[in-house]
Amino acid sequence: MIEFRDLTKRFFIRGQRKVVADNINLVFPAGRAVGLLGRNGAGKSTLLKMIAGTMDPTEGQIISHGTISWPVGFAGSFHGELTGAQNARFIARIYGVDTEEMIDFVGDFANLGGHFNLPFRTYSSGMKSRLAFGVSMAVPFDTYLVDEVTSVGDAAFRKKSGEVFRARMEHAGAVVVSHGMGQIREMCDAGAVLENGKLYYYDDVNEAIDHHNGNMAKG
Repeated sequence: MIEFRDLTKRFFIRGQRKVVADNINLVFPAGRAVGLLGRNGAGKSTLLKMIAGTMDPTEGQIISHGTISWPVGFAGSFHGELTGAQNARFIARIYGVDTEEMIDFVGDFANLGGHFNLPFRTYSSGMKSRLAFGVSMAVPFDTYLVDEVTSVGDAAFRKKSGEVFRARMEHAGAVVVSHGMGQIREMCDAGAVLENGKLYYYDDVNEAIDHHNGNMAKG
């Protein structure tokens, strides 16, 4: 379960105030895969970072029950001078995962080839995202945060990502950001729409998609 209590997040950009979260009070139930929808710039990735604990709210708090992954499309926690494999081993030790099982899983899943043993700083953005997704899927979190990562790579990689994600969802929940409504329908069973700092939750993902599409139609 993820509970938002009086959650507020404000930015000041070039002298203009931008409100991403405006006193949100809401609960994402445990064990649900929630598709987080909203127009570009609404603050979906910012909300994910606050859920993950990598960004602080301006006011209020987010209370979570169980372990939560980092946003798997966000690779800022990896050390640039360490190789992909070394980064994976380091995270395995932090989360108490068998290091060799982690290396085997991530090496096979991320499909980085020889780059797996090269410094992370040499990776392309897609390679960084694949490594981050693979490492997070190798850790048994209660809630996974997914930020557009399954759009990375070719059709075979996207198919493999979806299969691994669905396997994890048998025992966990998720918050998923994607601009692809087909992907949201495939991956999620509930939805939430972020619009003008307000967050609306729907038990039926199709109702959330309808709300989002209505917002987009208004321009």
